[in-house]
Order: sequence, then structure tokens, then C-alpha cells
Amino acid sequence: MVNTEQGVCGRTAASRIGAARAALWLVAALLAARQTAAVLTRPPGERLVDLEAWTGPQGVPHLSGPLYDAGRFTGTPFAGLVLRPFADSAQQTLGVVWTFGTLLLVVAIGLVVSRALPVPVSRRSTLLAAPVAVSLLMLSLPVRGSFHLGQTGVIPVLLVLLGCFAARGERSAGLLVGLGAALQPTVLLFAPLLWFTGRRRAAVGAAGTFAGLTALAWAVHPGDSWAYWIHHVAGAGLGGGPGGPANQSLHGALLRLGLQGPAEIALCAALAVVVTVLGLRRAVRYAGDGQMLLAVAITGCVAVAVSPTAWQHQLLWVLLAVVGRVGRRAGDRLLWPVLVVLVTTLPGSMLLPDLVPLHPLRDNTLLVAALAAACGVPFLRLGSPYFRRPVPTEYARPAPARWGAVPLLPFWRRALSRPNLLLELLVIRAGYSVYSHIRAAATGGVDAAEAHARQVLSLERALGIDIEHTANHLVAGVPWAEAFFDFYYTSFHFTVPLAVLGVLWVRRPADFRWARTSLAFATLLALLGFWLYPLAPPRLMPGLGYIDTVHGPQDLANPDYGAMTAVTNQYAAMPSLHFGWALWCGLVVLALAPGLWTKLLGLLHPLFTVCAIVATANHWVLDAVGGALVVGAGFALTHVLSGRRALLLPPRSVPPARAAGTTDAPARTHA
Repeated sequence: MVNTEQGVCGRTAASRIGAARAALWLVAALLAARQTAAVLTRPPGERLVDLEAWTGPQGVPHLSGPLYDAGRFTGTPFAGLVLRPFADSAQQTLGVVWTFGTLLLVVAIGLVVSRALPVPVSRRSTLLAAPVAVSLLMLSLPVRGSFHLGQTGVIPVLLVLLGCFAARGERSAGLLVGLGAALQPTVLLFAPLLWFTGRRRAAVGAAGTFAGLTALAWAVHPGDSWAYWIHHVAGAGLGGGPGGPANQSLHGALLRLGLQGPAEIALCAALAVVVTVLGLRRAVRYAGDGQMLLAVAITGCVAVAVSPTAWQHQLLWVLLAVVGRVGRRAGDRLLWPVLVVLVTTLPGSMLLPDLVPLHPLRDNTLLVAALAAACGVPFLRLGSPYFRRPVPTEYARPAPARWGAVPLLPFWRRALSRPNLLLELLVIRAGYSVYSHIRAAATGGVDAAEAHARQVLSLERALGIDIEHTANHLVAGVPWAEAFFDFYYTSFHFTVPLAVLGVLWVRRPADFRWARTSLAFATLLALLGFWLYPLAPPRLMPGLGYIDTVHGPQDLANPDYGAMTAVTNQYAAMPSLHFGWALWCGLVVLALAPGLWTKLLGLLHPLFTVCAIVATANHWVLDAVGGALVVGAGFALTHVLSGRRALLLPPRSVPPARAAGTTDAPARTHA
């Protein structure tokens, strides 16, 4: 009987894994189709622009002249030699073949990576790793750059992975790594990794293959080889200025910091030596520990940092570092993979705010991640007791709800421990950046926005709540009132919600998760409103006489070209998140604040906010109603998914002072 039950459970688990695997492969296929379509549907001149750097006016490759005269070809002379056989291909055919070839290479990388995971990996992780790896690769900036630019950056990565994990015999491994180095010189750093991990014949073969292929290219293209290796110092300065933000190497970062000349070269060389020594030592140590894939990723990150130029399509090594495990607590385990995925998926401008002190970090996010992986991140060893079993997170059950039939998600649990602060900040910042981009893209045109505004105004007149014009002119006629509401509108929209979240994170970690989730749901629902119902605020309605007290006069004849249009979507007014977020703050304070006066003080913020958005002509009254609706829906969704805010604590979580007087019944808490 027991064996029968175990068999049924095993088949059920296997079917679930199979369904999850099929769903993940579908996601990977959709991402691949999207990337392919995004390239092939672009007109000539806007797709595969680096590939077109060596195509002539008739659409066929022209490699008869010098490779580097135009400054756009960035590959090695050997890469130019490899591209010669395409000289008879038409541009359209070449573009299609190149795009689908890149797609196959990316899938091959995902398959090799999934098979190279460290030994103590569950069967479920092994089955799901391949589609997850392919999906992450498709989303990453390096792969997207390779697709859109027509670059060869994924080829050296695949060659190294094949040499380290798939090649039979050291001779073939050395041949593959050496071929990758001939296409991307810093890949030669894998030769020391092979040497110090006991594969010395492969290391010698890699160096010999690189030297032979480079010599062959020098013999065929002596002028190009001189230009690449001597004049441009292994490609430095090709494809754009090395001091531009696209060059994510130590050399590029020092140039962006203002260093020039011999001092910059000396400092860059010294830093490169330090990074190489530290990184390779760490890579060898993790390879000896059985984590060869992590060792390969660390060595690739070293190559990124010390290369004279490390363009976006060459930075795939940083994403491979996601395989390392960091943190003893289960709650901290996601920090490193989320950081790596965000850094390799989103530009630095979306990860960090546009503040001058943060510019050095914002402009070098990929380099910082590569240096961290190479030299600093304390990845766990396989022998660590926390590698497979981190310190578990303690969860609490929701208190019984009045509506017992509400279907709560079985995997949605509220943790009692304080969440990782850096992880929360990363997710909040990245989420807000994505929200800002979607909000900016959710434009429906000026005519539609003004038509919707007339609909809202007509409804308000029918309800007798069209007070915007009166309130706007009343406040604009009182200087101190105008100054106060302008200041309130521009100053407290972000600071108060962040302050509330900060206090909850410190004092009430379980309630922080409840409040943060409800705010996130409300914001997502608001995006639907921006997208489906673009709405002109009162200040942008021509002929109605509203005074824009915050932004000053606008060019209402051409509102698409107004000064504020470059900052944000001016027609994302319904619902009002200015009021929605303020109402969220008031309700959270009302629910959690200890004293009556504190609760009442918290309610002043949404009151002042609704007065400010109406008085400054930035929103209609019904916009505030919409903001209240999405906030209510956010709290409702959180309740449906995770239960009541009140929690049932496990007995061991009861403080000692209370534990003496408790019974066997679980304790109830609101924290």
C-alpha cells in the first residue's frame, strides 16, 4: 500500500515537472520568436548594423579592402578571414541565415550550461535548467546585442563551453578554446585555467591554436593584422571611442573617470594584473571544488574586465556567473541571481537613479558585476552545509478569514523574517523603471486623451463634483496656498511611501511584505488604466482656462512637444497614482500605527494630496476616485492570494515573555 502511494506521488510529481518544463520551453520559444521577428522586420540600415559594416552598396560583403578603415569592424583579422566565404551571399539571405544561426548558437549555449551544473543538483532542477537558461539568454543584453547588431560574441562563449564540458579529449578541448581566442583574444585566459586544473595538454593546445590561427591571418592580411594588434592594441578604439559607456572594461571605466595618457595605461595595467591573479586563483579553487561552470564564468568575467574593449555582445560571461550560490540564509539566496539577471537584462539607467554621485556606478554596472564575480563575491563551496540546505525561512499561516471559500494560492506564504534589504531595493528600483517605461509608452494620442477628458468633465458635471476650475483659480490667487500645494505635489509623492516602507521594513517585516505587495498590485492595475484610457489632465485642456501652477505655461497648440513630454507621459492621469499612493500610505498607517493621533496624522497625507492634485490642475476629481479603486483592488488581491494580514505564529516564534503563559494554540499576531 505504501509503495503504491509512493508510486502515485512520484508520477504526480513527474507530471508536474513535465508540465512546468513544457511551459518553460514555450516561454523560451516565444522569446526566441520575438527576438528573431524584431530583427527581420526592421528595414535595412536598422538591423544587423555591425554586419552591414562589411557589406557593400549592392548588399554583398566587401572584404577586399582594409577591414578597419571605416572603424566599424571590431573583430580580429582571423574573424575577417572567416567571414570571406560569405562574400557571395546577398544581404537579405545573409541576414536571415545569420539571425537563425545566432538563435541556434544561443540554444546550444543554454543546453551546454544546463548539463554543466554542479553535481548536487536535483532532478527537477536538471530538467528545468535548459529552458530557464535559454530564456535568460534571450532576455540578456549581450544576446540581444548579438541579434540586432549581427555580432559574433556568442561564438567564443559556445566554443569555450564546448571545450570545457563537451569535448572528448584534451586535444579537441584545446582546439575549441584556441579557436574562440582567435575570434576574441581575451578568451586566451582560459588556457591558464585549463593548465592549473590539470588539463595541461588542452592549455598548450589552446595557446598553440590561437598562435597558429593568428599567424595565418597575419600572413593573409598583414596590413589588417598590424592595424588591429599594433595600431589599435588588440582592437582598442574600434567600433567607437573606448571611453564611451558601451565599453565595459577597466580601460573604458578609467577613461570615463577622466584619466588619460601614460598614467591611465599604467593604472589599467596594474589593475588588470591584480584582477587576473585574484580571479584566476578563485576560478581554479572553484574548479577544484567541482564547480567548473562557475570557474568558467569567473574566468570570463576576468576577461571582460581586463580586455581593452569589452562591448555589450562580449559580456555574456557575466550572466553565466548566475550559477554561483551566495548566502547562508534562504532569504538571501536570491540576491545574487536577481542582481546578475537585472544587470545583464536592463541598462544601468534603469537600475540606478540619475544622480551625479551614482553616475560612475550607473555607467559601469556590467563591469562592477564582472569584477564582483571575479574577485569579491563569496560563492559557497560544495562542501558547505548551506550549499543545498540554507537556513530556512520561517513562515506563518494567515489567521482564519471570514470568507473561508476565498481560494488562497497554496504556495503564497508570508515570511516572518526581515527581507533582504538590497534585494528589495533592487526589485523596487527595477520595477519602478519598468513601470515608468510602460507608462511613457502608454500613449493614445492627443485627440483621444482630450476626448476622454471631456467625457470625464461631463460626468463630473452630471454628478456635481466638477470643482477643479474653482479650486485651481482659488489657490492660484493666494500665493502662499499656491506655493504650499505646488511644494506638496512635487515633494511627497515618493518620499512618504518610501518612508512608510522603510519603517515597516525595520519594525514590522511581515507587514512590510503585505504592504509592499498591495502597493505593487495597485501600481500594476494603474498601468492598465494608463494604457486603456489615456486622459488629458485639466492643465493640458485647451480653452478651459486652467492654470498650470507647477510646470508653468504649456504649448497647448502642440502638447506633444511640450517641455514635460520628454520627462513622462502627460496623459497617464487615470487613475491618479499621486492620490493612490498617498491613500495607500494613509490606510497602512491607519491599520498599523499604535496611537489614535498617529493614525489621524497618517490620514492627512491623502487629504493634502487630493487637494494638491486638484488645485494644481494636474488631475480631475474622478482620477482620485480611480486611484482609490486600484488601491482597494491591490489590497483585495493581496488578501485573496495570501490571506488576512493577521498571522498565526508558530509556537517557537512567540517571545519568551509571552511563551510562559501560552497554551498549545498558535499565537495570533498582527506583525
